[in-house]
Parts: sequence; C-alpha cells; structure tokens
Amino acid sequence: MDRDATDIYREFGDERLPPGQHRTDSFPVLSKGSTPRVTREEWTLSVSGAVEDPVTLDWDAFTSLGVETQRQDFHCVTGWSRFDCDFTGLPFTTLADHVGVGSDAVHVLFHAADDYTTDLPLDACLRPETLFAFEFDGEPLPRDHGGPVRVVTPHRYAYKGAKWVTGVEFCTEPRRGFWEQRGYSVTADPWAEERYSDS
Repeated sequence: MDRDATDIYREFGDERLPPGQHRTDSFPVLSKGSTPRVTREEWTLSVSGAVEDPVTLDWDAFTSLGVETQRQDFHCVTGWSRFDCDFTGLPFTTLADHVGVGSDAVHVLFHAADDYTTDLPLDACLRPETLFAFEFDGEPLPRDHGGPVRVVTPHRYAYKGAKWVTGVEFCTEPRRGFWEQRGYSVTADPWAEERYSDS
C-alpha cells in the first residue's frame, strides 16, 4: 500500500462517513446508460487543452509513467459509501507533471468512452488521492465499474470520477459535465452534502 487516503475526511468534517450516507460492503453499479466495451489493448487516454505537451497515451505509455496503490473511501451521491477500497492506478499529479499544465489552466473536463463528461476545478484534481484507477482490490477493474480505467475522487462524490475515461481536457474556464448540466453540484463535497447545484 503506497498511500492510505481514508483519513482525508478530517479536512472536511468530523466523521469518516459523510452526512446523509450509509455504509455498505457491497459495490453497487450505477451508470448513465449502457456499459461500453473497451479493452486494455485498444484503450487510449488523450490529454489536451492548456498543456505544454498534448499527448495520447496507450496502455504501456500510461502505466510506464508510474503507478501506486491507494486505500480510499468511495462516496456515491445516491447515499451509500464503501470504505477501504484498494485502487491501483496513475496519480493525476503524475500525469499533470508529464504534460506540463499551462499557467492559464483552471479547470479539468474528463471525457469517457460512453460520451459521459464530468468536471472539477484543477486544484481538486491536483490532490494526491485523485487517481486514474485500473485495479480494484488487486484485480483488473471490472468493466461495469469503469474498467479498463476510471477516475476515483474520494474527496468528492463519485460521479466526479468518470468511468471508462478516455480524455482529460485542461480548460482555461469552467465547463460543465453531463450531470453538472442537469443540476448536480459542481463542487460535490460529500461532507457538505453538496449533491445538487444551488443555481
């Protein structure tokens, strides 16, 4: 285990379980539609926007950047949380260092193979626990949970972690993703119960 991120709640609240959540040992599957079929052999990750070196990485190039295993909690906006998930993947910060983030970048829009998008402020992405995960509990990430690669964001509700991620776009102004355009919170802090937008 390279990093235990299960104590990040101390930055946000007094309890590990965010308000309005219930703990479960199962791992429910929730997606906006059908599950795309993407294999590791055909998967690529495109990095674009306000970066010094836009790239498209295949599996070998992606994993060669350096991976780590983190223990994280997982909080779904629908009200359940799963503790002690072991995810292995590439830290967002490692990818950001590789491409060189432009000084005018302030926001990140993630793109997925099922046309899903979600967005986060750049500073929320640059936390060490934001991870492009491809293994869960030591096994390849199941397809219905976003395999081959999904983003995990234990400091935000899980809809901020795009399943089947295929693109990372560094933006110079905020751009709203799929659920954010439909009234879900842009900030999505579980300890503040930021489930829906105030606007």
